[in-house]
Amino acid sequence: MSASDGVGRRVERVVARYFDASLPDSEGLPRYVAPLPDWVEDVGLRLAWPIALVNLVGTLFGFWYYAGQPTDFAPPLLGGQLGAAPLVAYPLIPDSPVATMFIGLSLVAWRLDIDAGPLHMLAFFGCIKLGLWTPYVQLVLNGPGGIAAWLYWFLIVSHLAMAVEAFLIHRYAAFSVGSVAVALAWYGFNDVVDYFWPILEGPHHTWLRAEPFAAVGVPEHAVLAHDLAAGWAVALTLLATFLALATRVEKVKRGAS
Repeated sequence: MSASDGVGRRVERVVARYFDASLPDSEGLPRYVAPLPDWVEDVGLRLAWPIALVNLVGTLFGFWYYAGQPTDFAPPLLGGQLGAAPLVAYPLIPDSPVATMFIGLSLVAWRLDIDAGPLHMLAFFGCIKLGLWTPYVQLVLNGPGGIAAWLYWFLIVSHLAMAVEAFLIHRYAAFSVGSVAVALAWYGFNDVVDYFWPILEGPHHTWLRAEPFAAVGVPEHAVLAHDLAAGWAVALTLLATFLALATRVEKVKRGAS
C-alpha cells in the first residue's frame, strides 16, 4: 500500500465513524473504467446522502441559472434561456441541472435499494458528458468575460466534480446493455436537437457567450464556437458509451470467473 493510500484509508475510517454504511464490494475493475482509488470510492459511497443532497440543490441552482439570469434575448416575465424557448423544450435545455438530478436520484435509489438501472446509466452519461463539456466550453470557447469570476470558476470546478462522481456508479450499478441503450438514446437525441436539427423554436443547447445572436433568441450557428461545442458534445457521448459498455464487459468477465 502506498503512502497516499494509507492516508486515504485513514480518511475513509474517519468518515466511516459518522457515515457508517454497508458498501458494495470492489470488483477490481481496471483503471481505464475505474480510475478512482478504492478509498475515494468508499468515501464517496459512504457520503451518498450528502452528495445526493448537494447534487439536488445544484439542480435547483442550475434551473435558476437557466431561468433567472437576465439577458437581452429573453421575455421580461422569465429571464434567461428558458424564457426564450417553448415550455415543451424545457427538458432539452438545462442539461447540467438534469444531469445533477440524475446522479442525485441515482445515489438515493441505491441507498434505498431501488432497482433503477436506466437511471444509473443516465447519471453516468450525464456526469461524464456535462462534467467534461462545460469546463471545455468555459475555458476554451467562452473565457471569463461577461460573467462573475466566482461563477465562472464555480461552473468549472463543480462540473469537474460531476465527472468524478460518475466513477462511483460502477460499484452499485449493473451497467446492463438495455440501460446503456436508454442513456445513449437520451443523450444522442439531445446532441441531434441541440446542434444539428432543432425541432422546436428557441435555442436548445446551452447558450455560448462565444456564439453571437443573429436575432432575438436565435444564436448564430455558423461560427466555429458552435462547431467545436457540437463536436465535443458528440465525442463525449461516444466516450460515455464506450466506458459504459467496457465497464459492462469487465463486470461480466469477473462474474464469469
